[in-house]
Amino acid sequence: MSAPPAEGLVKQWESEQTRLRQQVVEEDTEEWQRSPNFSGLERVGGVDLSFIKGDDVNACAQLVVLSYPGLELLYEDSQMVTLTAPYIAGFLAFRETPFLLDALQRLERNQPQLLPQVVLVDGNGLLHYREFGLACHLGVLSGLPCVGVAKNLLQVQGVYKSEEHRSQIAALQKGGDSFPLTAASGKVLGKALRSSDKSSKPVYVSVGHKISVDTAVRLTHSCCRYRVPEPIRQVANELIPRTPATTEDP
Repeated sequence: MSAPPAEGLVKQWESEQTRLRQQVVEEDTEEWQRSPNFSGLERVGGVDLSFIKGDDVNACAQLVVLSYPGLELLYEDSQMVTLTAPYIAGFLAFRETPFLLDALQRLERNQPQLLPQVVLVDGNGLLHYREFGLACHLGVLSGLPCVGVAKNLLQVQGVYKSEEHRSQIAALQKGGDSFPLTAASGKVLGKALRSSDKSSKPVYVSVGHKISVDTAVRLTHSCCRYRVPEPIRQVANELIPRTPATTEDP
């Protein structure tokens, strides 16, 4: 008896994630990343895919590129798309990455001088069931440094919203303070970052590709005027938020 389509697809996607995971670079690769004030960094991108409420098939794939350090809008791309891959927890990237990658490739073809030097992704990177979330997937396929920035904690690999986790959040005194999100294996999957003095609720930062976790946290904080970093805040369209099913999965 053949396996149900979903089961066969999961096995195929797991195999693909395992193959691509081996290509993730978890360290700084660019000169600007090693500079205390990110000297040489001029363009920061943000990507998101938002769904119309009640519709998990039609969505809006969005890309913005901001100047750095001024965080002024240089470029924006917004396309309505129809998703064909099914939603399966832990495999959101297979639904979303093709459309976000298309947006980056469109920019590279039409205005290559505006291609971002790093992309902030509304979702997770290594902070994922198999250490290969949306930010890793997009990073490996695009070849660009990517950072995952999630608004909610994806509870995986021994990282939970425990009392200890809540007390660590309470101990974050000011914008820029952070603490590691450590898996049961001992590996740091990301960090909880208090991104603004004005907000005590952290964001969850993880490596996507071609950047270290400490640099990812430092960069994310430097892009924050409010709780959510500007490249993601500006790309998000409040009229068409993510559906609840996908909020914590990227």
